[in-house]
Amino acid sequence: MRPQFGTAQAARFTVLGSGSAGNASLLEVEGFGLLIDCGLGPRILAERLAAVGLSWQAVSACLVSHTHRDHWNALTLAHLHRLRIPLLAHPYHHTAMSVRGEYPPLERAGLVRRYEEGQQFDAAPGLTCLPVRVPHDSEPTFAFRIEGTGWALGFASDVGHVTTGLLAAFSGVDALAIEFNHDERMQRASGRPPLLINRVLGDNGHLSNAQAADLTRAVARSGDLRHLIQLHLSRDCNRPDLAARAGRVALDRVAPDAVVTTATQFHPTTPLVLTPRAANRPRPARLPVGQRRSVQPSLPGLGDTTGPG
Repeated sequence: MRPQFGTAQAARFTVLGSGSAGNASLLEVEGFGLLIDCGLGPRILAERLAAVGLSWQAVSACLVSHTHRDHWNALTLAHLHRLRIPLLAHPYHHTAMSVRGEYPPLERAGLVRRYEEGQQFDAAPGLTCLPVRVPHDSEPTFAFRIEGTGWALGFASDVGHVTTGLLAAFSGVDALAIEFNHDERMQRASGRPPLLINRVLGDNGHLSNAQAADLTRAVARSGDLRHLIQLHLSRDCNRPDLAARAGRVALDRVAPDAVVTTATQFHPTTPLVLTPRAANRPRPARLPVGQRRSVQPSLPGLGDTTGPG
C-alpha cells in the first residue's frame, strides 16, 4: 500500500542522498513517484527507500538534471529498464548517457522521454515540471519548478550562480531545495588544487552558503516559503551546522516559521509533506530556449569520490 499523507493531493518529498558521491530525491504525489536524479546505485537506493518505508515500487519515473556522474548511475539505468521505469532528460543528456551499454535497452523499450529548456511538461496528471537552465560546468544543467494542486517545489542541486530566470521560476514556491555547497572561507583554505578552488567558486561552479542564503531570502520574500531543503554540501569545505545557520539567518525575518532540513550523503532526510494551499501561487513565465552547447559528462579527477563539490 502506498503511503497516505493526511491531505488529498498532498505531496511528500525525501532527499535519499545528496553530495559528490551521488544524488537522488523522491517526490511522491497521489501514487506517482518522481525520482529526481539517480546518482546512487540501485541497491543503495533500495536501502534508502526502505529507510523511509518505501521500495522501488514507489518510483514511477526518473528525472535527470545534468550528466555529471554523481547525478546518474549506469547500473541504475539498467534497473530502470528492468522495472520499466521511464527516464526523463534533455536530448543532450540522452546523448551523453547513450555511450553506456545500459542505456540503449531503455531506448529500445520506449522508456526514454525528452524535455526541453523552458517548456513546461506534465510529469503525471496534475503534476507539471518546468526545466530552468542554470549555469554549471555540465552543459546543459537544469533546475526544476515542480507543481501540484496548491503547492510548488523549486529544486536546484548544482548552480554556479543565481540568475534572474531562476529567481523568477522559483517565485512563490512552498518548498525550496537548493544547494548550500560550501563555506567560502573553508573552500579557500582547503588546500585543494587552485584549479578546483577556482572552479567551485566560479560562475559555473557551485553556490556558497552565502549565495544560497541570498537566494533563499529572495524566494521567501516572493511568497510563503514553508520548507528549505539544503542540498549537495561539500564534505571537505562545509559543515551541516554552518549551512543550517546560514539558511536559518536568511529566513528569520522573512519566513521565521519555515523548516530547515539539511540533507546528507549517507542517510535520507525525514520525508517532508507539502499540503495544498487555497491561495493561488505565482507562476513563472515561459523561459526562452537557450543555445545548444556541448555536454560534459564528468569532470576529470577533481574533488570528492565522483565529482567536485
